[in-house]
Amino acid sequence: MNYLSVENLTKNYGDILLFDNITFHLNEGDKVALIGKNGSGKSTLLKIISELDISDDGSTKINPNITWNYLAQEPNLNEELNVWDAIFETDTPILRTIKEYEHCLANSETIAAERFEKALTAMEEASAWDYESKVKIILSSLKINDLQAIVKVLSGGQKKRIALARVLIEAPNLLILDEPTNHLDLDMIEWLESYLSTNKMTLLMVTHDRYFLDNVCDRIMDLDRHEIRTYQGNYAYFMEKKADLIASENSTVDKAKNLFRKEQEWMRRMPKARTTKSKSRINAFYEVKKVAQQKRHEDQLEMNVKMTRLGNKIINLKNVKKAYDDLNILDGFDYQFKRGERLGIVGDNGVGKSTFLNMIAGLEKHDAGNIDIGDTVKIGYYTQKGIQLKGDHKVIDVIKEIAEFIPMGDGSKLSASGLLTMFAFPPKKQQAYVSLLSGGEKRRLFLLTILVKNPNFLILDEPTNDLDLITLHTLEDFLLNFQGCVIIVSHDRYFMDKLVDHIFVFEGEGKIRDFNGIYSEYRLDLDDRKKLKKQIEKGIVEDPNAKKEETLKAEEPKVKLSFNEKKEFEGLEGQIFLLEEKKTEIEAKLAEGGDNQAIMELSNELSEVLAALSTKEARWLALADRI
Repeated sequence: MNYLSVENLTKNYGDILLFDNITFHLNEGDKVALIGKNGSGKSTLLKIISELDISDDGSTKINPNITWNYLAQEPNLNEELNVWDAIFETDTPILRTIKEYEHCLANSETIAAERFEKALTAMEEASAWDYESKVKIILSSLKINDLQAIVKVLSGGQKKRIALARVLIEAPNLLILDEPTNHLDLDMIEWLESYLSTNKMTLLMVTHDRYFLDNVCDRIMDLDRHEIRTYQGNYAYFMEKKADLIASENSTVDKAKNLFRKEQEWMRRMPKARTTKSKSRINAFYEVKKVAQQKRHEDQLEMNVKMTRLGNKIINLKNVKKAYDDLNILDGFDYQFKRGERLGIVGDNGVGKSTFLNMIAGLEKHDAGNIDIGDTVKIGYYTQKGIQLKGDHKVIDVIKEIAEFIPMGDGSKLSASGLLTMFAFPPKKQQAYVSLLSGGEKRRLFLLTILVKNPNFLILDEPTNDLDLITLHTLEDFLLNFQGCVIIVSHDRYFMDKLVDHIFVFEGEGKIRDFNGIYSEYRLDLDDRKKLKKQIEKGIVEDPNAKKEETLKAEEPKVKLSFNEKKEFEGLEGQIFLLEEKKTEIEAKLAEGGDNQAIMELSNELSEVLAALSTKEARWLALADRI
C-alpha cells in the first residue's frame, strides 16, 4: 500500500534553490533515511510533507486512510501545560480513557469511588491495559519521570524527549522524524533504535547517526545538488555506490570537455551561412558545453588550521571535589592528561558530565583539590550553550571579528573568506545573514569560530548534533590527526568508536571509572556486568567482590556473639527459607500472566521480598563470619 507520494516537488528559499522537480514514494513498511549536506533542504522537505510549509511547485500526498505524525528538530509544545497533558494533548478516545484512569490513580485518596470504578470499566471496554503498559515503557525508557512539571521550565533536551514520547505513544502508521536522536543519551538511543527497528510503522527520517541509520533503515535517499537519489541498502553500500556515481559523472564531464574543445574550434571556423545540419551541430555544441562546464562540488571541508604548541605539562587534577547540595559529582578525583590523549565521557544525564567539562575549561570552580593547567594549554570549548551567533551578522563578519587572516597548519595564512570557502561556505553564502542558516550550518560556523583560535586542547560537548555526514567525516579525520588533547561527550556511537582511546564512565555519587577501550567495548563490558549482577542475585554465581570482603574480614580478629545476636542468628535461617518460598511463589504467579494491575502488584511485592531477603542474607553472613 502506498503511504506517501511526492511528485515533481520544487522549493526555493529566497534566491537559493533547495530541490528541483524531485519525485519519490513510500510504501507500507518502508524505513527510509533522508541524508544530505547542511542547507540542502532536508528539514524543509519534511515540513512540506507535514503541511507546515509549502512548495513552489509539485505536490505531496499522504494516504488519507492512514495516521501519521511529525517530530520536528525543535519541538512545538504548549509551554503552559504540564508534561502529562502535553504528551496526551492529542484528543483520541483511548488516550482520553488512559488519561482519566491515570488521573484517578494519582489522586485515589480524593477521587470518588464511583469515578474510579467508571475509569476502570472504561479501561476494560477499550482494551487499554496493554496500551497503558506501552505508554509506561516509553515514558520510562525516555526517562520522563516528573509528569507534573510545567513544560516551559524544562530544558530543550527534555522538551525533545516529551515530543518524541508523544509521537511514539500515538503509534501512527507513518512517522516522520527530524534528527530523533538529538538530546537523547546513549541508553535512550539504543532503546529507540530497537523500538523502531522491531515496530511495523513506516518511517521517513533525517539522521546523522550512522549506527542508528544502519540498524533501523533499509533505504537511503540522498538529497544532493537539488535532486533525490535512492539507494537500497545500508550506509556503507550507499557510500560505495555514491563514489561509483561520482567517478562516472567525472568521466562523463572529462569526455565532454575533450569534445567541447574540438567543437569550439569548429564553431570559430564555421561559415556564417547556416545549414540545417550546422544548426543541429550548433545545438549539440551548447549541450556539450553545458555538460563540460559542470563541476562536482562535494564540499569536502578542509580543517587545516594551525595548532598552538603544547608543552609537557598539560592539565593535572589532584584530589578534586565538587558537589551541589546532595549531588556528589567528584569525590577526590585524580588524573593527569597526556599529550595526544582522546578521551570519551559517558554517563546518565545529571551525573555531572557538563560540570566536569566546565571546571576544566575554567567556567566553574571546584570545591576542593587542585586543577593545574599548563602555561601552553589553549582550550577550545564547543558547547551546546555556546552556540549564540548573532543572527543580524553576516557569515563573513563572524570570522572577521576573530581574525582577518588565519594561520594554517602548513605555515601559510588564509583570509577569512578563503577559510570559509574551505569550510563549505561559498562566497555567496558568506554574505548571508546568520539567521538564514540552517541549524547544521550554524553549528558548523560555530565549530569554525573555535578552530580559528588555534586551540591545542579541544573539549567537544555533543559536536555531532545537526552536522551533515560530510562535515562529520572531515571532523573525524581532523581529530584523528590532531596532535593536542581531545575530550568528547557524544551520543554518536560511531563517532566515539572512531575517535576515543578510553572512556570516563560517570557512575554517580562522585565515582568515575576509567574504562580502557572504545564505546562498543564499554557497552559489551556493561552488558557483562549486568548479567553477572543478575546471576549473583539469583544465586547462580558468587559475588567476586563479596569474596574479597570475606577475605579481608577473615584476616580480622573474630568477635564472639552476644546472647541476643546468637538468638537472632538462629532465627534468620528460618526467615530466609520462608522468604525464598515466597519469592518462588510470586515468580510462578508472574509467569502465569494476568491483568496489568495484578502484575504491577505482584512486581511490587516481589521487589519487597527481594529487598528483605537481601537484608536478611547480609545479616546472616555478617553474624556467621563472627562465629
